[in-house]
Amino acid sequence: MKIQNKKIASILSESFNDFFHSNTSGGIVLLVFTTIALVWANSSWSENYFALWEKHVSIGVGSVALSKTLLHWINDGLMVIFFFFVGLEIKREILVGELSSLKKAMLPIIAALGGMIGPALIYLAFNSNSLESSHGWGIPMATDIAFALGILALLGDRIPPGLKIFLAALAIEDDMGAVLVIALFYTSELSLLMLAIGGGFIVLLLLANKFNVRSTAVYTILGIGLWFCFLKSGIHATIAGVLLAMTIPVRKKINTEHFITETTEAIHLLKQNEDPKSENELIHKIASLSEEVQSPLYRFEHALHPYVAFLIMPIFALANAGVKIEGNILNALVSPVGLGVGLGLIIGKQVGILSFVWIAVKTKMAALPKNVSWGMIYGTTWLCAIGFTMALFIANLAFKTNEPLIISKIAILFASTLSAVVGLILLSRLKYREEQ
Repeated sequence: MKIQNKKIASILSESFNDFFHSNTSGGIVLLVFTTIALVWANSSWSENYFALWEKHVSIGVGSVALSKTLLHWINDGLMVIFFFFVGLEIKREILVGELSSLKKAMLPIIAALGGMIGPALIYLAFNSNSLESSHGWGIPMATDIAFALGILALLGDRIPPGLKIFLAALAIEDDMGAVLVIALFYTSELSLLMLAIGGGFIVLLLLANKFNVRSTAVYTILGIGLWFCFLKSGIHATIAGVLLAMTIPVRKKINTEHFITETTEAIHLLKQNEDPKSENELIHKIASLSEEVQSPLYRFEHALHPYVAFLIMPIFALANAGVKIEGNILNALVSPVGLGVGLGLIIGKQVGILSFVWIAVKTKMAALPKNVSWGMIYGTTWLCAIGFTMALFIANLAFKTNEPLIISKIAILFASTLSAVVGLILLSRLKYREEQ
């Protein structure tokens, strides 16, 4: 077993290993807070639960103060940081990761496309006759990467590395599609003035990137300005997070060889030095070199991850997953919205991903990852039907009235739970044999 672990570790890059394990841990925390939200919303303290998120909180002074409910601050404020983090992951994977070449990216791109089209078509098949209900077609399109990878992690070494990479890349492409859907189809009336000012902030961010500005504080300040403009423009504020991520430099100031040479010399001098003042200067030099060899994108991503995985996402789940279950749950699930969301996730993901991947492989546009069978691909389509986070987020944007929103949340929770269980069972029954 230890030998096999070493082989897998050597196949997977260090950055992907960090990405995979961090998302699985975050998925466990997310599950705990989802459970808390559901129990709280259906307990004798349910009124306190719903009243908490409707409390107004003001930030700012006088005429420039923003006053929104706590739920809005979470969905329009904290979630911007989540989308910024997603944007950083997307940019990293495109430039240096599993999406850095067309050959690597082709299969997950095709799979993600099928995984978005299939669910949307199934949803519209049940809801095209209603203007309000049809607006929810984007709900079943995205995959919750934390939950999906969390389920895959439970299977340990029984799953080939190629399948883990395929699922992670597919989920990232899904996120890209969800971001585009939100930007293009879930916007309110636009303010051209605020969009123009926001465009000015984007120009400043691009100039900072062009001149290789390294300070994360500069990008943070300009990013807050961009967020405020989008918040007031009518385009959902979370898009500002993705746009900000696209401007963060991925270049290092010095290369690794330079870093090794300079730090080795500084450490050698530090060992021989007995002057406290010179010692502090050498330590400062090593710290500066360490910062210069890391790109701003890496520093942002590394610093934000624990907050996104273990604070922002659990708070989002706590605020959005609480549904007061009244009456007949079956009636909600068999309603047009319930069927559209539920079957969109379960059937739409299966049919869409499997058919698109099959066509891609048969036409030789792409090939299955090493040691990955068709049975594993099918099992993965079930994990891709775990729509949780992004599905809940889009549901809040799609529906302005309470009834379809509650129904969609019930369907999301039911479909995601069923998909996780079935996907785990299917993949656990498959035998992975490493090719020699």
